[in-house]
Amino acid sequence: MKKLNVSYVEKEENAFALSTGDLMAGLLFIFILLLMGTLLQIQEKSDNHQEIINSYREIKTQLYIDLQEEFKDDLKVWSATIDTTLCIRFQEPSMLFDNNKAILKPKFKEILDDFFPRYIKVLNRQEYRDNITEIRIEGHTDSNGEYFYNMQLSQDRTRSVLQYCFNLMTEEEILWSKRLITANGLSSSQPILIKGTEDKDLSRRVEFRVRTNAEKKLEEIANTTEGVEKSYAIQAGREIRIIAKPDEVSDEEIVFLAREISKKVESE
Repeated sequence: MKKLNVSYVEKEENAFALSTGDLMAGLLFIFILLLMGTLLQIQEKSDNHQEIINSYREIKTQLYIDLQEEFKDDLKVWSATIDTTLCIRFQEPSMLFDNNKAILKPKFKEILDDFFPRYIKVLNRQEYRDNITEIRIEGHTDSNGEYFYNMQLSQDRTRSVLQYCFNLMTEEEILWSKRLITANGLSSSQPILIKGTEDKDLSRRVEFRVRTNAEKKLEEIANTTEGVEKSYAIQAGREIRIIAKPDEVSDEEIVFLAREISKKVESE
């Protein structure tokens, strides 16, 4: 009987192929972890933005309610209004100043004697005082006359109002508010328009406005948008003005940038 010699060739396993597969699986796992981390950061950022928006709305709404409650019986007597932007507007020019003068009329002094101490007392409440970053006294003129003359006049008038109001506060209120109160003369840059036509009487006015730190945080939201160099929240947060980076955003793209910021704030 013949013996058959059967040769057996042992095949070596491809160790390199296995290590490549393990490496790819490891890289995939790391990618998934990074993706999850990114998604969590985005969610955390979105939650933070939502908290800012909610805080802004709550502070603004409650402060408006409290100011409305405080002055509801006086506004008509003073020819004044208050709106949801937290603007209190004294709009009867015959009560405020003589023509081309910056000296407070006696009637306006009487109004401020009643109004301003109560106004500061509301703003200085515990729930608001740490959230207020600016108390603005604004002076406005109509469009009659030269713009820069009216600028000087409106600035002189707001300084007169500020000086008079400081004398109506306690020492404690002065210590708190002097870093917050500003006097701003705006000339005829913001006229009151009725059906597209300037109402010259209503345009000659003095306004008291409040700016909160929530508005600062709204600016932070806008500043996180790519292409934004700087942003400013005005009108109690109803409007955000942006300065785009000119080397990154063209004139045509600025419209889309504004829409993106608007959608970001509204969606959150």
